[in-house]
Amino acid sequence: MEIALEARHLVKQYPGVLAVDDVSFEVRAGTCFGLLGPNGAGKTTTVEIMEGVTPATSGEVYYFGSPAGNKFREEAGIQFQNTALQDYLTVRETLQMFQSLYDRQADLEHIIRECSLEELQDRDNRKLSGGQRQRLFLAVALVNKPRLVFLDEPTTGLDPQARRNFWDLVNRIRSDGTTIILTTHYMDEAQILCDEIAIMDFGKIIIRGSPAELLRQRYQNVIIELPLEDVSGDLQSIDHRVLESQGVIEISTNDVNSSLQALATHVTGLNRLKIRQPNLEDLFLELTGHSLRA
Repeated sequence: MEIALEARHLVKQYPGVLAVDDVSFEVRAGTCFGLLGPNGAGKTTTVEIMEGVTPATSGEVYYFGSPAGNKFREEAGIQFQNTALQDYLTVRETLQMFQSLYDRQADLEHIIRECSLEELQDRDNRKLSGGQRQRLFLAVALVNKPRLVFLDEPTTGLDPQARRNFWDLVNRIRSDGTTIILTTHYMDEAQILCDEIAIMDFGKIIIRGSPAELLRQRYQNVIIELPLEDVSGDLQSIDHRVLESQGVIEISTNDVNSSLQALATHVTGLNRLKIRQPNLEDLFLELTGHSLRA
């Protein structure tokens, strides 16, 4: 498959801080690539270098095999986490204003339909809800009919229903052949949307691959969860990995029956016990030692 965007040995050095440390990866055309990591890991700086917003100390970014330049800037779209919108303009006027900045232009009516803005196109920007603003930000990123779109924390602050609606929208854009680079703090979002992910920490990529393949390679076990308040004894005697976080005990095991038998004498009840498959959040915690920090 053709490579849409490639980072080659990116380095970003600030005074006293090596923010990006020799990062290289490729993004295949027509896929959704997720770059994940806590604040301070270097992912935001890496994405800003690839967008052309921040210059690299060294290294190069290639767009469809050539150094990213004017062609990339004309064909790429960026949805920043927050974009300043002009007051007193309507949604349609806002899209027309941003579209006028490009020679390459998409069908505005198609974008309005695709982003579900038909009923909002005559509304003042100031009167949009959080989910409506995010849809408008995405529409702004699409006005130049981009071959590649950066989505920076696109669902931060949205309610669950608005998040799922936005996921459907992203999937429709990808189905049209648009390449997507996503940064997100939501592990479920990355697992659902991304064909491939890379996790960064301390300026380096520490693992990369498809979510399903990474989980399959890493885990042959399941996770038992139960509230900490249901535990009546010391679980350290249980011969399994035990974690406690935010009032919940997690036990990693490949033998559910023996784990449940061992738990029986250490808990007050099993009514609230859950058994689940490991997910990206578990992988992230194992690799970095901490949760994603918003």
